[in-house]
Amino acid sequence: MRRITVFGSTGSIGVNTLDLIARRPGAFQVVALSGGRNIKLLAEQARAFRAEVAVTAHEDCLPALREALAGTGIEATAGKAALIEAALRPADWIMSAIVGAAGLAPGFAALSQGTTLALANKESLVTAGPLLLAEAAKHNARLLPVDSEHSAVFQALVGEEMAAVERIIITASGGAFRDWPIEKLAHATVAQASTHPNWAMGQRITIDSASFFNKALELIETKEYFGVRPEQIEVLVHPESLVHALVGFKDGALMAHLGAPDMRHAIGYALNWPERAELPVTRLDLAKIGALTFRAPDEDRFPALRLAREVMAMGGTAGAAFNAAKEAALDAFIGEEIGFLAMSRLVEAVLTEMTARHGLGKPLDSLDMVMDTDATARALARSLVPTVRT
Repeated sequence: MRRITVFGSTGSIGVNTLDLIARRPGAFQVVALSGGRNIKLLAEQARAFRAEVAVTAHEDCLPALREALAGTGIEATAGKAALIEAALRPADWIMSAIVGAAGLAPGFAALSQGTTLALANKESLVTAGPLLLAEAAKHNARLLPVDSEHSAVFQALVGEEMAAVERIIITASGGAFRDWPIEKLAHATVAQASTHPNWAMGQRITIDSASFFNKALELIETKEYFGVRPEQIEVLVHPESLVHALVGFKDGALMAHLGAPDMRHAIGYALNWPERAELPVTRLDLAKIGALTFRAPDEDRFPALRLAREVMAMGGTAGAAFNAAKEAALDAFIGEEIGFLAMSRLVEAVLTEMTARHGLGKPLDSLDMVMDTDATARALARSLVPTVRT
């Protein structure tokens, strides 16, 4: 029986992970689960899977969690220190699905015990890729990608040598606004940006998909995880969301990974790696689908991709600044302080200002350096919100 921990268990990735675990009774023992403010669901999950501990990221939610778990024998804890403690509990496989930079410290703690970390928290590689990979190597731990695109690349590379890779192509659905003219984008609402045409995801990642910031993060992830040059990474808009990534080799061949738009593909692959297990996902009927379409992304309408390439060129602390500014811009959009197009303008303003003030691109030497850059970028983004509202 494998010991399993799921960070971010109440989000879409966490819920789908637990769905797969529930389908194989007796195969897994749940050690720890963590969530945010959805205490009702977190407590229900902890009871259903007989977890050893349930952790809420918010200390003010601890009394409610304790009350919900009273009499179960399940430990209830809260806060950053509690997340680290849970990450250090012995486990064979740990899902890192906490959204944002908050998932960074628990992921590092998990790697220190030499376990397998299934990485759905893309911010970890974006903000601290070299440090994360070094930590995994130091403790002989394994990182497995859970983003559908990076899982697809990982699978396409099985049995291949990286020296033979010429290019990596990750696909994008295009999000809610893939066919909108730029003049209409300026008036896009939070509700409109929160509806994805293909995937069922949380609000924040759905809006990031609509703005292409999600794909921008994935560009940086690809560079860090697979160790390829920025110019080797391409993005294609693929509205059907059936081809998740392609790997091109120096002999001209392309290896593609196809599957229904269901995160249980990538989660299940990581959960059962190196084996493949039967998964409850739709089987594609290619004759019925008939055709697959692709087009180049419009970086004038969605400048997040251009900004990501600039960040990759800078390296070092630029990823942490980019991610923090992106999260702050998203907060401002959701709070209706700025418009949809203003998000990219705010991120670019933060990068420009921080480059002038601090010299972004300094090599990373510690997690503290990442967190300091993160805090500086967030504060700067908040101060610049009034300058980009329109």
